[in-house]
Amino acid sequence: MIVAKIFRNSEGKIFGYDITGHANTAPHGQDIVCAGVAALSQTAVLGLERHLGRRIELDIASGKLAARLIDPPDALTDAVLESMVLGLREISSLYPKSVRLSEYRR
Repeated sequence: MIVAKIFRNSEGKIFGYDITGHANTAPHGQDIVCAGVAALSQTAVLGLERHLGRRIELDIASGKLAARLIDPPDALTDAVLESMVLGLREISSLYPKSVRLSEYRR
């Protein structure tokens, strides 16, 4: 199962996320659920770093992507990250046995 944890500050803005696990709905390299989650989470990193020029801490390994904004979130970072969450929610609703999405406030 893929577990996606979204971290929000006291104002509700996203400052980071952790995504771990594998969907195991198809053989490695052919799993559309894993591919969808990976595309959303990695595109968010690219949008934050390359398009917005934001600094982020990354921890990437097989079956793991953890990202944290170094500076406080703002309206632009929130737009990128909320778009990712919308996509993750949709995948989770279509594949509830393969993807679990949780949100935490700090």
